[in-house]
Amino acid sequence: MPAPPIPRRPLPRPSAWRGALVLMGLIYHSTVRNVRKSHRNAVAGLLINVLQTVIFLAAFFFMFTLLGVRGSAIRGDFLLYLMTGIFLFMVHTKAVAAVVKAEGPTSPMMQHAPLTTAVTMASSALAALYLQILSAGIILFAYHVAWTPVTIDQPLGALAMLLLAWFSGAAVGVCFAALKPWFPEAVQIGASVYSRANMVASGKMFVANTLPGSLLVFFDWNPLFHTIDQARGYVFLNYAPRFSSWEYALWLSLILLVIGLLGESYTRRHASLSWGMGR
Repeated sequence: MPAPPIPRRPLPRPSAWRGALVLMGLIYHSTVRNVRKSHRNAVAGLLINVLQTVIFLAAFFFMFTLLGVRGSAIRGDFLLYLMTGIFLFMVHTKAVAAVVKAEGPTSPMMQHAPLTTAVTMASSALAALYLQILSAGIILFAYHVAWTPVTIDQPLGALAMLLLAWFSGAAVGVCFAALKPWFPEAVQIGASVYSRANMVASGKMFVANTLPGSLLVFFDWNPLFHTIDQARGYVFLNYAPRFSSWEYALWLSLILLVIGLLGESYTRRHASLSWGMGR
């Protein structure tokens, strides 16, 4: 009589820790790819990003000087006052643009099994954060060495507001990315309009405590407005923000992130590669 078949043991399922490590490794390598693909030379790409920020600083410095409104700023280093607004504005808008441009469910990259849209969006946002933090660090170091010593009252709080500005931008970008496969041209225009509107709506050009209530209502919906004002409270000893709240920015960002992920999940289940064939 033939021997009875040997029962096969079921393959062990990968543990949650191993799955998390694989996911983190995938995000890391995808982030490195996103950083390197922005420019053939990584140093040149970083210098271009630094130059963009320096141009913003110079433009606002000369504009405030010509208009003679430097006295209305916070008592302290005027350039540091400008940096608190421009650094957070740049990291927010760059995060929005990076997530919107990330590979979506109809991208050929999604044919690779471990890769998901969540990984591509997270890696694009982290690549933007990496470049902006490096750029801000280089500018602050150069200003500290070549011009005047930089003094920040609460550095950890200021860094937390920078990360919150990035997180809120990534959350807004996820909402745009969820709509992108359905309305690609409209989403590109909407993301561009949002970034342009934040040139004024972010409140980086004025102090929130000096705004009358009739004007404040036009800005307090914006999470970036709250993070910039709170960051100035952490940077400057003589400024205490009264009309902003970092908790509002955090909760609104979490809500937008959940809505965006739900929309992206629905889009991913209904997306088809043939959507982009006629474009």
